[in-house]
Amino acid sequence: MNDNEFLTQAIDKAKESVAKGGFPAGAVVVKDGKIIGSGISIGNTLFDPTSHGEIAAIRNACANLKMSELSGAAIYSSMEPCSMCFSAIMWAGIMKIVFACSKGKVSEEYYGGHYHIMTINDQLIHPIQLVHIPGVEQESLNVVQGWEKAGKI
Repeated sequence: MNDNEFLTQAIDKAKESVAKGGFPAGAVVVKDGKIIGSGISIGNTLFDPTSHGEIAAIRNACANLKMSELSGAAIYSSMEPCSMCFSAIMWAGIMKIVFACSKGKVSEEYYGGHYHIMTINDQLIHPIQLVHIPGVEQESLNVVQGWEKAGKI
């Protein structure tokens, strides 16, 4: 599978998240060309504000591998990660983030501020490779816009 195909899997997780009453975001963790973890953003139904798609995917991957360090893995996210998820990605040792929908395409309310993970990334000892794939951005944005039209925002 390539980056676009893994991002499609992350977008499918976002659709699953919406179907389960969550936020329109999903993620998959990939290592050695295989999905080792996936997550959806249903923190609202779990009563857990930290249960974003990326964090749920990291938790799932760590449980599957029975380890807390994911060096050599990449994370694919339907939306650009927020600062909390970015930090969890860094602490998990993931060195590549690939995302579909950029922060600038959605309401600032989704991110709780005007920060940019690119700026935070520049300050890390070991910066993470950040890859935006605009070719699948609209597919992810469609999930967000459908969720908004359903009155979830």
